[in-house]
Amino acid sequence: MKRLFVLATALFLAAPALAHEIVAGDLQIIHPHIPQPAASAQTAGGYMAIVNNGAEADRLIGVESAIAAKSEVHESKVDADGVGTMAHVEALEIPAGGTVSLERGGYHVMFMGLTGPLTEGEMHKATLIFEKAGRIEIEFMIDPPMAAGEMDHSTMDHGAAHD
Repeated sequence: MKRLFVLATALFLAAPALAHEIVAGDLQIIHPHIPQPAASAQTAGGYMAIVNNGAEADRLIGVESAIAAKSEVHESKVDADGVGTMAHVEALEIPAGGTVSLERGGYHVMFMGLTGPLTEGEMHKATLIFEKAGRIEIEFMIDPPMAAGEMDHSTMDHGAAHD
């Protein structure tokens, strides 16, 4: 069942005509993307799937990009009362033989203090930093804006709480 989920996730993420992936050692990064935020946005969320084809777990411990003053891995959660929270994650484990999806409503890359507008179709460089695999250069594709009703990180204040 786990393999079916991994395959379904990979196919879903690979479905867009311009989907892309990066393979570095045992890690495969599938379609790193950012839904186009509003032109005046100060924050944006980045998404992807990370597949670990290796025999040992690895951990995503950092993200760097020139598109924002600060880039971090965050996790969004909704509690039993329906209250949503978001928190910085120091390290995100990528299990051996497993896949971790960074997606809306869960783990994601939070870009805070955007240095300029992000336009659909652009590619922006970033570096994912892993505990074992080290630094992996990727490019985030700017995808179409989110559909109405989806969580829009560009409207959230992620400034002082994470300094």
